[in-house]
Amino acid sequence: MTMKCRSVALLISVATAVAAPDIAAAQPAAPEASASADAAKRADALVQKAGRLYSDGQYQDAEALLLMAWELNPTFDVAYNLGNTKYQLKKHREAAQYLSFALRHWPLLKGVAKLKPNAEKWLAESRAQVGALKVSVTVAGAEVLVDGKNVGRAPLEGEVFVDPGEHRVEARHLDYEPASQTVSVAKGGTAEVKLAISPVRSEAQAGGVKTEGGGSATGAGGVGPAAGPPAGPVEPQSLAPEKRSWVPVIALGGASAVGLAVGVTTTVLSRNARESADAHQGQLRQMNGRCIEPPSHLTQKCRELERETVRADSLGTVSVISYAASGALAIAAVTYALWPRRAAAAGHGLRVLPQMHAGGGGVFVVGAW
Repeated sequence: MTMKCRSVALLISVATAVAAPDIAAAQPAAPEASASADAAKRADALVQKAGRLYSDGQYQDAEALLLMAWELNPTFDVAYNLGNTKYQLKKHREAAQYLSFALRHWPLLKGVAKLKPNAEKWLAESRAQVGALKVSVTVAGAEVLVDGKNVGRAPLEGEVFVDPGEHRVEARHLDYEPASQTVSVAKGGTAEVKLAISPVRSEAQAGGVKTEGGGSATGAGGVGPAAGPPAGPVEPQSLAPEKRSWVPVIALGGASAVGLAVGVTTTVLSRNARESADAHQGQLRQMNGRCIEPPSHLTQKCRELERETVRADSLGTVSVISYAASGALAIAAVTYALWPRRAAAAGHGLRVLPQMHAGGGGVFVVGAW
């Protein structure tokens, strides 16, 4: 079906037409629902006949043929003709629905560009006579109904045009609880409707427990036979032994090895510094000097002696702390590895926490029994 063969038909005045003037067919089908090539060819023939009827002023007969064409091939040009014809019949609600569909899907073709202002004019005039609903639903695919008539599935394409007044909007889905809202819309006005539907709760979620007879026992405040007390005391289930993790052992062992390496290194450096200090001390003795109120030529030598002595003492202190920390970490690793595992239960467990400070180190064993 080409636009050329419909150039005459597109001049028809059509508005929205359905089998009955209710909202059930007020939501035009999506363009994806286009029919087969054969159906499109038959629809084209119906549009040509409707064009001749429209030219003779037989709008109702043209409307009937265009409705048949819409069922076969719901495209923008059929919607344009339907909207135009409905406009001539003063069926403004249906005219607005079809014209809005046509304008949403208007093609970028020069041959039909001159017709677009007409569609916009008819839509504006029809829109001023009716109300519009902007409906949104939280779940895609939900069926949307207005006053009990199906207008499509969420998300809806465009607005739903209704007569001025009060309307009930519903959303239904097989897996969700239905939701509804009543709104009032004035002539030329728009009402926004937002429907939030929640998943259907299972019987267990609703608080019911099935009994042997097929009935259900409800919780407090429920109706039905109350569940009886247990036949006897409930024995605690046997608890599987807690699975041991070797990550703490590896971490503590590695830290202990690092501490030991630091201790050995600082011991060697402290010893070297001590030997250097002793050498400076020996040189002072050979020069018959001392570092208590030393003469000027011995001041530098005394400063070097003091610096090496302080360095030797500091490195010695670090080595002692490193050895202590290494030992504490090693003990923590062995304690964790050999400590008997208790059954895995809430409130039971063992934690080994090493702690180091400037004056030494230690290990804390924290547990709950």
